Amino acid sequence: MGTQARTASRRTQHARAQQARAEALRRTQRRHRYLAATGGAVILVLLAAIGWVLFDAAGGDDTAAPAPSSTAAPAGATATGAIVTGTGPVTVTVYLDYLCPYCGRFERANSTELERLVADGTVRLELHPLAFLDKASQGTRYSTRTANAIATVADRAPAAVLAFNAALFAQQPAEGGPGLTDERIAAIATGAGVPADVTATFTQRLFERWVASSTETAFQRDGVTGTPTVKINGKVFEGDLYTAGPLTAAITAAKGQA
Repeated sequence: MGTQARTASRRTQHARAQQARAEALRRTQRRHRYLAATGGAVILVLLAAIGWVLFDAAGGDDTAAPAPSSTAAPAGATATGAIVTGTGPVTVTVYLDYLCPYCGRFERANSTELERLVADGTVRLELHPLAFLDKASQGTRYSTRTANAIATVADRAPAAVLAFNAALFAQQPAEGGPGLTDERIAAIATGAGVPADVTATFTQRLFERWVASSTETAFQRDGVTGTPTVKINGKVFEGDLYTAGPLTAAITAAKGQA
């Protein structure tokens, strides 16, 4: 085989290996699928009705908070359960769970670019904070607590949403552990610029039922099967979510078509 042929063969093998790795990541990500549609809906409703339970000492507070009485949405949220920031012509929709390690990888790869594209007027970013991994935090309902926290910030200190979102992933606990305490979540929010009078309301769970309703909507109506799920102008992005660059390129292309 000639030198050029060997080089071409190596490139082909490398491309196939990259494709195989990407597919392996997608297959692994799918383990974060939602419960069966009807069963998941029942569980979500029951959780919303039951409200808050006592944390164990390792996982969180030792007092119970009353369940909110309504599914009131945070200010500016969409009817489908998205927290919105930015007004650009390209809508980027991200379904996430703050306990999901793959969401953490996505955030680390893409958050800087997404923040830039929001700031320069390219992107309208829709964040859907979900709570389907509550079962993976030893009973402390970490996903619900963090989703409620980001919703509270969206309602009362919207300018800090992106910074708080990034900070939660920067200090993301391991899936299967107890998660972070309410005090630690509040401290992370404070470090991201959220006022103290806002963080003090996190334990009131003002948007807990909204989180449950939005999670149900995502899986039963929006066709979400796992996190992270990313859409550009309503179409699922099928590219590499875990490397900086591909998502930005797709957004730039979408802007050119707007």
